[in-house]
Amino acid sequence: MTLHAKLAGMAALCLAWSAGALAQAPKASPERPSVNDAGALTVPGFEADFSSFASDVARRSFIEEHSPAFYASPIARMHTLPIAEQRKILDRDYLEPRIAKARAAFPVKITPQTIGGVYTETIEPAGGVAPHNKAKVLINLHGGGFMMGARTNGQLESIPVAGLGGYRVVAVDYRQAPEHRFPAGSEDVATVYRDLLKSYKPENIGIFGCSAGGLLAAQAAAWFQKQGLPRPGAIGIFCASAGDLGEGDSRYTGSVLNGRPAPPSGPARDMAANPYFAGVDMADPMVSPSRHPEVLAKFPPTLLISSTRDFAMSAALNTHRALIKAGAEAELHLWDGLQHFFFADVDLPESRDAFQVMVGFFDRRLGQ
Repeated sequence: MTLHAKLAGMAALCLAWSAGALAQAPKASPERPSVNDAGALTVPGFEADFSSFASDVARRSFIEEHSPAFYASPIARMHTLPIAEQRKILDRDYLEPRIAKARAAFPVKITPQTIGGVYTETIEPAGGVAPHNKAKVLINLHGGGFMMGARTNGQLESIPVAGLGGYRVVAVDYRQAPEHRFPAGSEDVATVYRDLLKSYKPENIGIFGCSAGGLLAAQAAAWFQKQGLPRPGAIGIFCASAGDLGEGDSRYTGSVLNGRPAPPSGPARDMAANPYFAGVDMADPMVSPSRHPEVLAKFPPTLLISSTRDFAMSAALNTHRALIKAGAEAELHLWDGLQHFFFADVDLPESRDAFQVMVGFFDRRLGQ
């Protein structure tokens, strides 16, 4: 068959498919999306199927998290309470049950230790650190919006990495808002890092965190530059970015596809509105490293993890692009159909995949 005949056949096939699709397509809604002069989009109500790329376990979990029982639970209403009550509810109703599941799946031992006045917990495999990781250590910086998750979130994020990877992980209980302000967290991370440098080479130290902790990992990498500290071996920015967290398309898609009201339109101020950053210049390279190529160029190899229903996805994409453009080494992994901090549930197949990615990254990058 000649090339012309092949192309003609392909064209005929495409036309036939298009005609069939048009014949079966539902009638267009009389309500059309509209765009104003500023480019803001208004979309009438629509129905979105759950992602066909996500697991059935993830689908069932999504349904449970939007059940009447969940909406009647204290955790669904905790945002209306004082911060002390929010912390108690988050720990008791959300994090502690997940920590129990994580410890059952990945047996570990947890040892409290205060380093330079900073409370930490060392989390190691129950059978001990793997021989090939004896000279390596990881620092975890927990999530929780710079206001919650102290100790509990650090355990939940650290247990799978320690248990699966055979690593010693030092979870840092850094100072948070509303009691403290930036750069308290960066200072605490630097305190722990300096202490670990007495026992470990910098190239054998990795830092990772999720959400606020992921942003803090990026801020710590910038802070170390300012303080003249050696560059760590690698960092992980999970469900977060190196600045402008909460901006971009996923500010809206993350909310809507998770069955929550869309945030108000206009300039995103998620970070600036956080009491941890009260009175802080958000363009400061120690706050938003992603805006400063000269800072990103000195970053260690960086792993970014996000998901398509994560409000932080767009900022993660922007950070990855900025790192590559600055000449830094960076990897980006996205999971479709999943939400912010999806790997908090160790039962999800996608969580196991994410843990393997994390461990594999530090295995490859530390010690270089």
